[in-house]
Amino acid sequence: QVQLVESGGGLVQAGVSLRLSCAASGRTFSRLTMAWFRQAPGKEREFVAAIRWGGILTRYSDSVKGRFTISSDDAKNTAYLQMNSLKHEDTAVYYCAADPNVGGNIEERNEYTYWGQGTQVNVSS
Repeated sequence: QVQLVESGGGLVQAGVSLRLSCAASGRTFSRLTMAWFRQAPGKEREFVAAIRWGGILTRYSDSVKGRFTISSDDAKNTAYLQMNSLKHEDTAVYYCAADPNVGGNIEERNEYTYWGQGTQVNVSS
């Protein structure tokens, strides 16, 4: 089992930056793909960003591309989501996800076995 713990959420004004962290513990894998998803009230959980082990691949949703940056520290089994120029529509619960066997569908929720409990991000307009 892998436990994921997110941190860094909060209430901020539009235009500012915020950084989320996701620490993985428990069973460790040498090659872990980590991702961020988010879910706004009344909406489906959607893909935000993902990174393969070693940073060999990153992927972003169109809605955050150019504003958000995903990174990872493989030695610490921790992933980060740097969110710049936040907008009101970025308000959501942000979830960290991980799996050692993610294939080509890196944006699909079903590819990920392990999930964190989520951290709330509120962006006031």
